[in-house]
Amino acid sequence: MSADRKRYLSQCPRLAGFARIIFDSVREQWTLQAPERVLVLDDTSKEILDFCDGKTTAAQIVERLLEEYDAPAEMIENDVLAVLDLLCEKTLLEWVQDDGESRNASKK
Repeated sequence: MSADRKRYLSQCPRLAGFARIIFDSVREQWTLQAPERVLVLDDTSKEILDFCDGKTTAAQIVERLLEEYDAPAEMIENDVLAVLDLLCEKTLLEWVQDDGESRNASKK
């Protein structure tokens, strides 16, 4: 595992202050809403985002999903980091660092 990947797994993601997870009764799906943006969430993305509280590390999210899904650990880890990275690139997610400060930059 690369040092960069290890560093991101040890950090805690949280939604940006302006983003909200809302159930859209018209679409009958969970959405991530932000000013002038709406993303429809699949079940896995919704579950990942439920853990993005700024206190749970990305590695802990992977561990919790491993308990629920019958998939290889590497696949779940890749999926979790891909979702988190995409949302970070769209400025909908922040990474909380060890010092409590947040940053909004993708892991790339």
